[in-house]
Amino acid sequence: MQPLDTIFVVAIVVFSAIIHEVMHGVAAEWLGDKTARWAGRLTLNPLPHLDPFGSVLLPVVLALTNSPIFLAWAKPVPYNPYNLRADGIFARFNEAIVAGAGPLSNLALAILFGLAIRSQALSASANEILFLVVLVNVMLFLFNLLPIPPLDGSKVLEALLPRGLAASYSGWRRSMEHNPFMGMGLVLVIVLLLGDVFGSAVYALAHGIAGM
Repeated sequence: MQPLDTIFVVAIVVFSAIIHEVMHGVAAEWLGDKTARWAGRLTLNPLPHLDPFGSVLLPVVLALTNSPIFLAWAKPVPYNPYNLRADGIFARFNEAIVAGAGPLSNLALAILFGLAIRSQALSASANEILFLVVLVNVMLFLFNLLPIPPLDGSKVLEALLPRGLAASYSGWRRSMEHNPFMGMGLVLVIVLLLGDVFGSAVYALAHGIAGM
């Protein structure tokens, strides 16, 4: 991959990851917690969100080595689950709503840019650029929904499980979150073992959204 292409792809990933994290904070504030706003994280300014390793070093290395797997992340937006509204029939889903807001924002971006491609109003070269945006956001959407702590999918799955099973899963999830390196290590092992399957799913969904 050429240096300019690498910079462009990394910029797409960083922008998409920032949208992802900001939407966690937006969802938390909607549910009553202003921690993200007080921390200055409800902003599209990239500087407060950048993680030196996950937002810069890792994606650059993966892009330059033409890796079939492309991962990146921004600094997690803080929120306090104890500040989330405890009333209403959906109270048990509060953490799942905050967690799911990130991946869903990536899916929304993929659909938005996919619709631009489907409009056939742009040139082929422009559509190729837009497809990269679709592809990156589909990857972030699917990757973050893996039900392995500390990924968002673990909180979503916990909310969907029957209460008894959810309690057991919650204990395991929280213990893994206290040791995020173990959780991310497990995620990387799964991605390496199932990388081809994951990549095929990403490309299939991205092509389906973009109609290409």
